[in-house]
Amino acid sequence: MNKPTTSRGSRGPRKAAPAKQSGHSGRPPRPSADPTRDLAFDIVCGVVEHRRMLETTLDRAGAMEPRDRASAHRLAATTLRHMGSMTELLQPLLRREPPEPVRCALLLGVAQLLHLETPPHAAVGTIVDLLRRRGLAPFAGLANAVLRRISREGATLREGLDEARLDVPAWLWSAWGQRARAISRGLHREAPLDITLRPGAEAPAEGDVLPTGSVRFPAGTRMVELEGFEEGAFWAQDVAASMPVRLMGDVAGKTVIDLCAAPGGKTAQLACAGASVIAVEREAARADRLRENLKRLKLEAVDVVEGDALTWQAPEPVDAVLLDAPCSATGTFRRHPDVLWIKRPRDVVALAETQDSFIDAARAMLKPGGTLLYAVCSLQDEEGPQRVQAALERGGWKLEPFTEAELENMSVARTAEGYFRTHPGLWQERGGMDGFFAARLIRI
Repeated sequence: MNKPTTSRGSRGPRKAAPAKQSGHSGRPPRPSADPTRDLAFDIVCGVVEHRRMLETTLDRAGAMEPRDRASAHRLAATTLRHMGSMTELLQPLLRREPPEPVRCALLLGVAQLLHLETPPHAAVGTIVDLLRRRGLAPFAGLANAVLRRISREGATLREGLDEARLDVPAWLWSAWGQRARAISRGLHREAPLDITLRPGAEAPAEGDVLPTGSVRFPAGTRMVELEGFEEGAFWAQDVAASMPVRLMGDVAGKTVIDLCAAPGGKTAQLACAGASVIAVEREAARADRLRENLKRLKLEAVDVVEGDALTWQAPEPVDAVLLDAPCSATGTFRRHPDVLWIKRPRDVVALAETQDSFIDAARAMLKPGGTLLYAVCSLQDEEGPQRVQAALERGGWKLEPFTEAELENMSVARTAEGYFRTHPGLWQERGGMDGFFAARLIRI
């Protein structure tokens, strides 16, 4: 992976010498099983060594106790949120840079010590045992020494580190420009749970009703345990993600195509608003998930189509298209911190080309005067404003800016051009939000 850019003077990372094994017989004690650390280790190694998404490793983990799975997710996500600054902190403590799996294990240990308040003996011991279980016993002594020093001197070692800057890869920090520092305010905070209510449904107890109507619960809340879940009274949807459909205006009685529709939050919003919805999803597994979610919400009248939106043809021109386009998803890093370390500049370039193709395909589905609501959960200019400008330059569209009245409940998201744009540093006093971009185009 790309190593985080350093901010303190050093001559770079150096190779660490293997530690000697210890024990009465020359053999270390046999480590006990620890499914939480094992899964967290697999997740972080998957991101660092293979650019594998966190959720992919979780899905491959197989059956395990829900509590262990949740703890592993939290440990891995915390490690990824702070990976750049922890890598910088470790550098002067290592004579040589260890192999990547060892570095991943050390990062898990540092995360436990500095960010999860794990007792030092447990934080150190679990990582030493992890290395022994994974065939890396020669590095157990190194881990023991380094992590014990961090447990004693962690506060001093962190002095002078610009953690917000270090925990964002350099290319992203540069791409975000003057917004970077503001965006990074949301980096080290777990995302809360936001839900969208069906019309007429009561908000579950203890939820905080936001100005937009979304209901917010503290991070770690399990949606399936909230009253009303089984009855289909609501669905999970970040407050920023709930806005694009609201910005489509009155869709009651209109036919709306929802492209790339899974998992179905926006599809549900459209259906609840009275639209006749055609939800298009290319992947069969995602289409099945979409159907399951709609079934729970009792919205099975939606027409779910398995097809590629780039080649699928609508039976007839429609009133509106919602395109939540495939994107880099950098705006979701509070929930998916792995995205910061997996994505590369070339990914954004390739996605931008695909987004142009989706916009052109959407135009062919619309009646003259029909509306395209283009949206991405990305913080990158290339996937937001630049895609809209490119569409306008190709012709056949006019921009219809969002008005102040339409965004009166989230005025901070309205740009000078009339776009909708959020980032994770906004609404910090309320718990933040995901990064989203949306624009409204009219076919001419």
